[in-house]
Amino acid sequence: MAELTTDSPVRALEPANDPSFESVWDEIVWRGLVHVSTDQQALRELLAGGPITYYCGFDPTAPSLHLGNLVQLLLLRRLQLAGHRPLGLVGGSTGLIGDPRPTAERTLNTPETVQEWVTRLRAQVEQFLSFEGENAARIVNNLDWTAPLSAIDFLREIGKHYRVGTMLKKDAVSARLNSEAGISYTEFSYQILQGMDFLELYRTYGCVLQTGGSDQWGNLTSGVDLVHHVEHVGVHAIGTPLITNSDGTKFGKSEGNAIWLDAAMCSPYRMYQFWLNTDDADVITRMKIFTFLTREEIEEYERLVAVESYRRAAQRRLALEVTTTVHGSEATAAVIAASEALFGQGDLTSLDAEVLRTALEELPHVQGTVEMTVPEALVATGLVASLSEARRAIAQGGVSLDGIRVDDDGALITGGLPGGVSVLRRGKKTLAGVFTEPYKTA
Repeated sequence: MAELTTDSPVRALEPANDPSFESVWDEIVWRGLVHVSTDQQALRELLAGGPITYYCGFDPTAPSLHLGNLVQLLLLRRLQLAGHRPLGLVGGSTGLIGDPRPTAERTLNTPETVQEWVTRLRAQVEQFLSFEGENAARIVNNLDWTAPLSAIDFLREIGKHYRVGTMLKKDAVSARLNSEAGISYTEFSYQILQGMDFLELYRTYGCVLQTGGSDQWGNLTSGVDLVHHVEHVGVHAIGTPLITNSDGTKFGKSEGNAIWLDAAMCSPYRMYQFWLNTDDADVITRMKIFTFLTREEIEEYERLVAVESYRRAAQRRLALEVTTTVHGSEATAAVIAASEALFGQGDLTSLDAEVLRTALEELPHVQGTVEMTVPEALVATGLVASLSEARRAIAQGGVSLDGIRVDDDGALITGGLPGGVSVLRRGKKTLAGVFTEPYKTA
């Protein structure tokens, strides 16, 4: 098995195509990235030939991309590594509308908010692509070609190619038509705007392939059909599967909170723990989609899951790879050190203050003082139900403070770890944090 790398394969922009596959099409099919597509044989031949231009769009309907978007970002990168030219589209115009949700109208954000999010998403997309060489990436914004277009021109030049009956059959539209909320013309027209994007990118850059989630298939084929009707050429689309857990629950959510790619919205520690907690039934599928490990490496991890799953080697490698891809090797090394130290396998005093603080924020924690006793802190953090239970736990040798066993039930919280925090442990795995001073960033 190959040695672990210290740098992200995406950030380092190293060649990462698996030589065991005859073509990149075979690789993305093996990785489970093709749920639906236009003609598969034509796509296989297209991707095996000379460089093509392809694109994926990201709408600024939030200030950050999330793990669902990461599927598309990594697919963009895989195709670029195969020699093709990516266009990363950030939807300055479509983001003002938003694609139809299944049950209700979206809340329309202000143009100022959308523009701010465009800037943030553009920076995130740029992290995953190379802007050098013969197949250098480009970032485009669909507001550039929709803003100058009048409503009359839009209807005459684009709208005339669409048939309402066909538009009504799109899954997203039909679902809304059958709901109590119905659908506004604003959201109904979204598929036309996305179709126009493909036409514009075909005309300007010779773009012949669009990728996106399979839940966007109606919008993807809108562009395919429009280019065919207007330019009389065939172009293609690939719809990736929606990622769900083995129990059928939606992937990328943790108690209702999305796993964002922005470190300020989801810390590297939280992301690392998210992947580390992947179920055995899901971990190999996740490796195929979210890492650049080779088929040989992944098959070896599949064997390890089958024969010694208790070691969770696959989960640790998955967490390492994806967190490094998103946040870089230094941040990942810091969160691994924090994770190990919190569970008794490292030195708590040597940890980075910010990393330790964000790690403890993922655990039960309270704002306390250095005058708080350990029993009081155990109750306040919920590690025990009462002071008497706290004293019994201490007497039985089952409580530690900052990695040192507590023998005195009158012991005080010290706040002596980096950032003015303390770590309480009851038993081997039950942890909590106490913050004795407001955290000060550098």
